[in-house]
Amino acid sequence: MTLEQPITSLDQLDPLGIYSYADYLTWQFEERVELFKGKLFPMAAPKRLHQRYSSRLSLQIGNYLVGKSCELYVAPFDVRLPDNKRKPRFDEDVYTVVQPDLCVICDAEKLDDRGCLGAPDLMIEILSPGNTKKEMSDKFRLYEEAGVREYWVVEPADKFVLIYVLRDGEYVGLRPATDEYPINSTILPDLTIDLAAVFAE
Repeated sequence: MTLEQPITSLDQLDPLGIYSYADYLTWQFEERVELFKGKLFPMAAPKRLHQRYSSRLSLQIGNYLVGKSCELYVAPFDVRLPDNKRKPRFDEDVYTVVQPDLCVICDAEKLDDRGCLGAPDLMIEILSPGNTKKEMSDKFRLYEEAGVREYWVVEPADKFVLIYVLRDGEYVGLRPATDEYPINSTILPDLTIDLAAVFAE
């Protein structure tokens, strides 16, 4: 009997292979990766401004959530999205694992020691030079299919936020939020994000 070689480097994986969350749990390398329906997507290390904006957003959202039942989580935090929206019995049945920059989860039953199993209520992604168009397009479809109720895409270069709200199973885009038009969440009553403070130099 031969033991399988441990996966300690991303180079050991077939970039065209299909992997499950069970595979993901066995990997022993430092690089961060996501799985989109079994396909491997390496994650670029966040830059300084990316971290700044994430920190400022998390501060405003976190302050709003004090005393409320919803919880905020920031990357690295695994979100497992089952393909059929039903709770899978085994890790081998999960093929999508993402690490959004920020997410808000209001259903405590979706939380466990390994992260979130099921769609968060709000997902926030901050674009960076490492994000590919394909990656962002795929994430849009994944979040829509999974039933993420609200999805924000933060564009640091031009300092605006695209907001998508799930209606009848499809995302509807709202007016882009800027420092002149702050974010008002449709699913979190009274949450208003001051983007002038987020994007301040």
